[in-house]
Amino acid sequence: MREDNEEATRPLWRAAQAFRIATVIYAVATQISSDQFHTRPGLSWTFIALLVVWSGVAVVALTAGRHRAEIVIADHAVAIALLYASRLVSDEKFWSQHQPLPTTIWVTNAVLSAAALWGPWAGVGSGLLVGLASLSATNDLPNVLKDSTVPVLVTAGLTMGVAAAAVRRANEQVAEAIRIRAATAERERLAREVHDGVLQVLALMRRRGAGAPGELGELAELAGEQEQALRVLLSEQATPIHGPGGSVDVRRLLRGVAPSGVDVSAPASAVLVPRRDAEALEGAVRTALANVERHAGPEARAFVLVEDLDDEVVVTVRDDGVGIPQGRLREAEAEGRMGVSKSIQGRIEELGGTAVLVTAPGEGTEWELRVPRQRDVDPRRK
Repeated sequence: MREDNEEATRPLWRAAQAFRIATVIYAVATQISSDQFHTRPGLSWTFIALLVVWSGVAVVALTAGRHRAEIVIADHAVAIALLYASRLVSDEKFWSQHQPLPTTIWVTNAVLSAAALWGPWAGVGSGLLVGLASLSATNDLPNVLKDSTVPVLVTAGLTMGVAAAAVRRANEQVAEAIRIRAATAERERLAREVHDGVLQVLALMRRRGAGAPGELGELAELAGEQEQALRVLLSEQATPIHGPGGSVDVRRLLRGVAPSGVDVSAPASAVLVPRRDAEALEGAVRTALANVERHAGPEARAFVLVEDLDDEVVVTVRDDGVGIPQGRLREAEAEGRMGVSKSIQGRIEELGGTAVLVTAPGEGTEWELRVPRQRDVDPRRK
């Protein structure tokens, strides 16, 4: 990942080195215009030659990504040394009214490099260090609150640091998206292969042995459990995280819940809900499908429909079985069997949603589960 981040920030480094070359030209031009005022012009040209040579070394190394940390540290040392070298080539009166020898704009390169390499806080620290060194070298430190040198350098470091951090963060997000996409494609490929063989065999064993006495019945039950576990495993997919708790794609979760022979229809794009909502929907759908298997009849088929509306997610579980006789649910609740009231209605109503049952003898059963996307949270449920 570190190498990927370095590659992502390469355009920033190239832009920074283009800026460095421009500042070298500016520093040489400033030297030409102020040479007549230097008490030691020959020494001043020696320092400017050092500035040019070092700039060339830095441009090549930083652009190529070689020893950047060492170069950036040395960049600060050279910049501060040249700032104080200003005192050796002219008198204090001249430097109190002019830029230091390497010019303020050239020493900005050290600040930009630190920010690009280590982030915004390093940029701010570097700006303070170089800015205060510049004022100290020209005996202007008492005017630190009036002079614009420190604010300009700190702002430059902060801006470059934020830009570099944003580029690295975006690169990591893209890499994570590519990883998830590749993992999903591989999982779907395996799912297709497994579905044609293992899942069909497990489903056949479960159906043929359902209700049989002894070991055959136990084997059928185990086959059903393994079929379900394998479906969940194949349908799992890492989902984008949106704040604390993350979010889950309801489509994939419910496809893992649905046993063999149950059709799940859903939108082409992900239907993301908070993890708590997804778990409640999963539990409710599991219960509804379990009731279909137990009570709808051996020839009944079940269907699951997922709808992503603007303000809510709707999951419908429908079967074409024998239906539920009028009053049967009240009898079951009176007998202490709370599957419908707790496992389905209770889960959905706890989220502020609704669970509506439509059924009649001979007309099948339909559960419509509606979960709002935004709702007021009862603090007592936290």
